[in-house]
Amino acid sequence: MTQPLLIENAAQIVTPLGKKAHFGREMAELSVYENQSILVEDGKISAIGDVDRIGRGVPESCRIDAAGKAVLPGFVDSHTHLVFGGYRPDEFLWRMGGMSYMDIMNRGGGIVNTMKATRAASEEELIRHAMDHLKKMLAMGLTTVEAKSGYGQDEDTEIKQLHVTRKLNESQPIELVSTFLGAHAVPPEYEGRGDEFIEFLLHQVMPTVARERLAEFCDVFCEKGVFSVEQSRHLLTEARKMGFKLKIHADEIVSLGGSELAAELHATSADHLLHASDAGIRAMAENGVVSTLLPTTAFCLREPFARAREMIDTGCAVALATDFNPGSGFTFSVPLMIGLAVIYMHMSAEETITALTLNGAAAVDRADRIGTIEEGKQADLVILQYPSYKFLPYHTGVNIVEKVIKKGKLVHSAC
Repeated sequence: MTQPLLIENAAQIVTPLGKKAHFGREMAELSVYENQSILVEDGKISAIGDVDRIGRGVPESCRIDAAGKAVLPGFVDSHTHLVFGGYRPDEFLWRMGGMSYMDIMNRGGGIVNTMKATRAASEEELIRHAMDHLKKMLAMGLTTVEAKSGYGQDEDTEIKQLHVTRKLNESQPIELVSTFLGAHAVPPEYEGRGDEFIEFLLHQVMPTVARERLAEFCDVFCEKGVFSVEQSRHLLTEARKMGFKLKIHADEIVSLGGSELAAELHATSADHLLHASDAGIRAMAENGVVSTLLPTTAFCLREPFARAREMIDTGCAVALATDFNPGSGFTFSVPLMIGLAVIYMHMSAEETITALTLNGAAAVDRADRIGTIEEGKQADLVILQYPSYKFLPYHTGVNIVEKVIKKGKLVHSAC
């Protein structure tokens, strides 16, 4: 038994409700409790109500005064490439100067650049590198973060990345969800032999990942010039047989059919979706696939944003994630992501909160445990500096998170 925690007299407690993703119009449905308190016991929310009713007997040392503050569920970043070696600032500036993706590749850039640095890095270097980022992500209100492999594309480095993720999960507050993305690109040693590389992953690498339970999900970059729909279907079908849940990088650069494949396979999520077709959007909505949108990547690439408004109006469950990575989007800025979603993707503030909490949790198959403020749910909470959730998009691009609570413990305070 741990000491209780009381978050008392919050100006607002703001949350979606439920244990599964919200689709379509449901995304705008938030419950707002004014001047109420939250009692946490053994890491879980045990009561929500008037402080005089639920706070009896809680010592002053176990209370957090939330008067004049809004309290929300902890934010979930359901798509990141957290563990990597090296940086690529030159490539960013080359791209801003008009250089194409292929031009950058021809200069030794792109995923291969990070692959080489990650292969060369030790586990200790990768841990130190990622830990610094995680501390800053926690300050943004992120309490659960998905982390992909995919910068090794060989057996040793893919396993190394996943080992690092496991060690990080055990040594800092943010809960990490591990995803195997060996099929992030075709490595130079398999150039022109994508089918052989898929078989290498299936027979040489993934059995070890499954046996050691190093990853919960399997992902693939289904894209023109990377892995085809047929290759992606084969990999993900076999991955499911090994016990992996499924994710897919879909329709980022061209409308290839990745969103349709995600629907066909009932994947947990399809991510990116900048060029998802109308049919793909309908199929994801009909088959319960979470549509994970990554606005900061589109912003950094100067690409059109995914059609969030049309997806929600069609009945999709939209999640928002940062896609934090060293190439196409070197940012984990939750405030920037919120601003882009509301200003440019035409999402309401309420839909944006659902996308960052409950639907983000659903995208990593944790909606039954996190993502809302309800009795019995894990006490992952964010306390803002202001009295209303509406300040999240209004105070544009500014981090207004004051305190972060993970599993009932205060793990970050800005004051």
